[in-house]
Amino acid sequence: MFRLFTRALCATAAGLLLVACQQDREPTVAATAAEDMPSQSSDPALPASETVLAAVLSEQPEEVIARFKYRHPQETLEFFGIKPGMTVIEALPGGGWYSKILLQYLGSDGRLIGSDYDPELFPLFGFFSDEDLKAKETWVSDWTEQAQAWFPDQGVAAVSGMQFGSLPSDLTAQVDAVLLIRALHNLARFEDEGGFLTAAVADISAALKPGGVVGIVQHMAPEDAPDDWASGSAGYLKKSFVKALFEDAGFEMVGESSINENPKDTPTTDDIVWRLPPTLASAREDTPEAEAVAAAMTEIGESTRMTLLFRKPV
Repeated sequence: MFRLFTRALCATAAGLLLVACQQDREPTVAATAAEDMPSQSSDPALPASETVLAAVLSEQPEEVIARFKYRHPQETLEFFGIKPGMTVIEALPGGGWYSKILLQYLGSDGRLIGSDYDPELFPLFGFFSDEDLKAKETWVSDWTEQAQAWFPDQGVAAVSGMQFGSLPSDLTAQVDAVLLIRALHNLARFEDEGGFLTAAVADISAALKPGGVVGIVQHMAPEDAPDDWASGSAGYLKKSFVKALFEDAGFEMVGESSINENPKDTPTTDDIVWRLPPTLASAREDTPEAEAVAAAMTEIGESTRMTLLFRKPV
């Protein structure tokens, strides 16, 4: 496998230091069946997959590592049970923050499928140009080509693309895990306009092998927030909504973790998630207050997020 496997022992000490830094807040887990939960071992003698993941993370660029304190990729991927050699769908991969980690970590025996939204969803945002919308017609091939160029000389996972609502037939019951990392809110937001959330969940269920898992990290609304605000339009969804969505679709809830929660983020109905880093939308206006607003939002940090794990029944 790519050079990180052969260097894993050399990187163990650095990897363990990285893990320790990431674990400033220990995850708390509520599981329906504790024996089914992915390992969250803190034993210094890490399993091989955890050592490889730590090595991959230790080699990320500084700007990526700077966000580990908000995104906790080591703990998150371990919680979801992601291992080298798996076939994984990653929803809304964008510029590849998680994709680049996964391609290296899944290794040459693994496969990563990036999934964008249905192209019919994007005009509903109201701000994409005609050129942007036209590009969605070739997104699958364009993103695949882009991702293949990230690691041209390393034995990383095979990569391909898809769009929700158009599941390739060769993926039916072939996928070990689907990762929905900050990807559900827009599907929920526009559900009434096109059934986009329903279609995506159906694709996820069809793609997963029996026993395959869905790992969710999602901006989390307070449970007492009005439903119309917590609809996804402000970026936030209620945990109860997400649980009901997947349980009603036939998935089994395996567990949840607090690792990606941020107690400093206490949104109200006057707030949108994009006011926070990295977007800092509320500080973009050229006003005397912009700098102070940016500082205040940076002090809060990235959004508070639920971390949920579901399984497709065997």
